[in-house]
Amino acid sequence: MALNIPLLKNVCEIAGAPGYEKRVRDLVIAEVTPLVDELSVDNLGNVITIKKGVSNPDGKKVMVAAHMDEIGFIVTHIDEQGFVRFHTLGGFDPKTLTAQRVIIHGKEDVVGVMGSKPIHVMTAEERQKVAKTTDYFIDLGMSKEEVEKVVSIGDPITRERELIEMGDCVNCKSIDNRVSVFILIETLRQLKDQPYDVYGVFTVQEEVGLRGANVSAHTINPDFGFGLDTTIAFDLPGAQPHEMVTKLGEGTAIKVMDASTICDYRMVAYMKEVATKNKIQWQPEILTAGGTDTAGVQRMGKDGAISGAVSIPTRHLHQVIEMAHKDDIQASIDLLTACLENLDQYDWSH
Repeated sequence: MALNIPLLKNVCEIAGAPGYEKRVRDLVIAEVTPLVDELSVDNLGNVITIKKGVSNPDGKKVMVAAHMDEIGFIVTHIDEQGFVRFHTLGGFDPKTLTAQRVIIHGKEDVVGVMGSKPIHVMTAEERQKVAKTTDYFIDLGMSKEEVEKVVSIGDPITRERELIEMGDCVNCKSIDNRVSVFILIETLRQLKDQPYDVYGVFTVQEEVGLRGANVSAHTINPDFGFGLDTTIAFDLPGAQPHEMVTKLGEGTAIKVMDASTICDYRMVAYMKEVATKNKIQWQPEILTAGGTDTAGVQRMGKDGAISGAVSIPTRHLHQVIEMAHKDDIQASIDLLTACLENLDQYDWSH
């Protein structure tokens, strides 16, 4: 099955910084409403969908979380020359910001460029220093008076990059985590014979502390849980084999652990079994830093949840552009769908 690239393009390109997810939320609601039995939006902004199980005599609930927000910035100051200062919303690799276009979402969307001190006038010492986000400002090409007509303190800022296909890969801003939003939409589209009620949750504010997942898991109290997020593919020049975490094109990744979650050993074994049985290419993921919504899904329900995660190998994470392999994306859809459809066939007592 070919990926729906136009949908993936729309999902990745639309703006949605942490706490300012309305645009992407509206897109998600329009896309998934025909695919589910129930849909609601909670006070924090999470989109909670329910697809009823075929029989579900035990009343089991399965939660799948994919966060809608993308790393971004927020306006903190406009100086006398009209240059905009900002604070980060989520973690950035500062060296990748130089001369990149961004969009400030004020009274209207306005494009700016990340500016910094020109290398020609840097001292030798300055040239050797690692860039910090505080070294940058946003140049809108306007005077202070013009800027203030459209931009205010507190306006969100996102990256300006369109999705393109490069070989077997897709390349765009916000692959983290819009590729997972896309995967969850496509899984809900494919899902037909799942035994238990599936709560597909499109969460908010993951990049600033898993906030949406914590709240929605507390509300749902799932029995089983799946996080759905990107992970590092460090299959690049200079990387040692033990550093790579995952590799592009070698399949979806089954999370074993990250810095915030040790996945349930039963769920890891189940996911491996399902992947093997269905001939879905997969690779293990151990991420020693960073965390995902899996932590909230696993721990924030009253009873806790037997949880694991489908991770999508991604190069250049938390930079201006990110890249994922189309085959890995499809494998992620296939694995998540198969896992949801066969949860009642596994002995969870061991």
